[in-house]
Amino acid sequence: MRSPLVNKLSLIFGPRPPLNRILLCLVSVCVLLALLSSFSTTTFDSATSYAKPDIYTNYRKLKEQARNDYLELKSISLGANLIKDVGLCGKERENYVPCHNVSANLLAGLKDGEEFDRHCELSQEHQNCLVRPPKEYKIPLTWPAGRDVIWSGNVKLTKDQFLSSGSMTKRLMLLEENQIAFHSEDGMIVDGVKDYSHLIADMIGLGSDTEFLQAGVRTVLDIGCGFGSFGAHLLSLRLMALCVAPYEPSGSQVQLALERGLPAVIGNFISKQLPFPSLSYDMVHCAQCGIIWDSKDGLFLIEIDRLLKPGGYFVLTSPTTQQQDSTTSTKNGITSSSLEEFTKKLCWSRLAQQEETFIWQKTADSQCYTSSSQGEIPVCKGNEMQMYYQPLAHCISGTTSRRWVPIHSKSDHLNSTELEIHGLHPDDFFEDSNFWKLALRNYWSLLSPLIFSDHPKRPGDDDPLPPYNMVRNVMDMNAHYGGLSAALMEARKAVWVMNVVPLGARNTLPLIHDQGFAGVLHNWCEPFPTYPRTYDLLHANGLLSHIASQKCSMFELLLEMDRILRPEGWIILSDTLGTIEKARTLAAQIRWEARVIDLQNGSDQRLLVCQKPFVRK
Repeated sequence: MRSPLVNKLSLIFGPRPPLNRILLCLVSVCVLLALLSSFSTTTFDSATSYAKPDIYTNYRKLKEQARNDYLELKSISLGANLIKDVGLCGKERENYVPCHNVSANLLAGLKDGEEFDRHCELSQEHQNCLVRPPKEYKIPLTWPAGRDVIWSGNVKLTKDQFLSSGSMTKRLMLLEENQIAFHSEDGMIVDGVKDYSHLIADMIGLGSDTEFLQAGVRTVLDIGCGFGSFGAHLLSLRLMALCVAPYEPSGSQVQLALERGLPAVIGNFISKQLPFPSLSYDMVHCAQCGIIWDSKDGLFLIEIDRLLKPGGYFVLTSPTTQQQDSTTSTKNGITSSSLEEFTKKLCWSRLAQQEETFIWQKTADSQCYTSSSQGEIPVCKGNEMQMYYQPLAHCISGTTSRRWVPIHSKSDHLNSTELEIHGLHPDDFFEDSNFWKLALRNYWSLLSPLIFSDHPKRPGDDDPLPPYNMVRNVMDMNAHYGGLSAALMEARKAVWVMNVVPLGARNTLPLIHDQGFAGVLHNWCEPFPTYPRTYDLLHANGLLSHIASQKCSMFELLLEMDRILRPEGWIILSDTLGTIEKARTLAAQIRWEARVIDLQNGSDQRLLVCQKPFVRK
């Protein structure tokens, strides 16, 4: 028998609800509170404020929240049955590099080295799958230890390839059971890297290789770099040395250099120009790089001339057979007399020769190319800005450019006159620089707790600092003026940045090179010329909107980013809210742990911070 009060309440509120309905309401309230809590924590310091020190505390909670956001996206936002993870590629694609299908290139009739060149137009291999790491893959050692020791299972290199290698830098390796160790100290072998570097400095009239910077040498293009030991030494001298080598199915120079944390990119100018603008490098270096320089009517040497800045150096070290008449011939059929004849047409002067090493210097006088005695090679005409895998040209580039400035006349930092050459007002450039300094502070503060949640401190250690050596290889996929690279350098982070200027955007690559940074021109509707798992951090500001304007697929771009990012690597995307939300949906399909960050500055801009998981089949 119910009391009169209960009966009255029943008339007002209706009959008592079942117990399961009450429980359902309670669960719904809890879920709602959790979601509100999640959204309230997804904030990020604005670009005008400094990061607070307490962001380093409770970082495990932040990591857990990122996982919760990932699950929330799958189960709530889209529905558990509407999203399907992208599958894994087969084992045969563990070291897959698109646009470099040698078999397809041979079937198309390409030969004489062109079969190893980049041919995206012949690649019909689109598979929406994730390139998985080899079974023996391990996270690389932290820098600088990872420069000298790498895991052998992370690269495709057989013992026979190691033993049959004969180049100088390859002989600096020691192959152990599951590691490859690299030695670059003096005294290890007769032709030690430091001795070789000192020899080059001496040949161009310097007292030591520590004087390269004072002589105007800041950027070096190392063609056929072996496994990067010479470049590693130049980096220690604060030079930017970029390795360029052709695609190799195994034993790749580029793959090993990147695994060591050294700048490298796949490139082959057997038939096409490299994706760099004219007047990009202070020195071009080739040590036993296998190129027959006087073939194809000197087209390869003309390409080197295009890349060299006025007063720049071409260093060639090639195995030779010394003869009594001082004319040397290499195993590749190159003769010093034929080289000397052609380099005079290029207005180069031979500075010195010591045994197998030759050094030429490009003229600083642009009028030399139009003089009657040197006019056998014509001067190029037309726009030279968008040099994107164009055919090798039999003409001299850059002579009419406002960037024709001898390397010894350049300042360490771009002055107002040099900025105006690039069409920039100094105030705009410095405003951009300050923006990226503050943005970097925020990025580093955000990533620090997440990165170190996987690497807890050992007993007795101090609290972990912001990521100093957990991230080494960084790619800025829409580099603009190179501001992120400059901010990282000024902050003395132990990283290097591959600055990529997208095709179709304003070509700021000459500005990036003139600052002494590494960079390439690239069409993001196509795959990037690198091996899988070669970058630790990918950054893209406005790139997603750019590729949408180019009518390209965001999904294919994110798959490509997954290919070139190492397991447990990081992605930072900055774009408009709608674009970021779409990217977040796709990131869940690619299995990334994704988190949207509201900048809280009143703009429509959002950050999408993702981490690639270590997926094994």
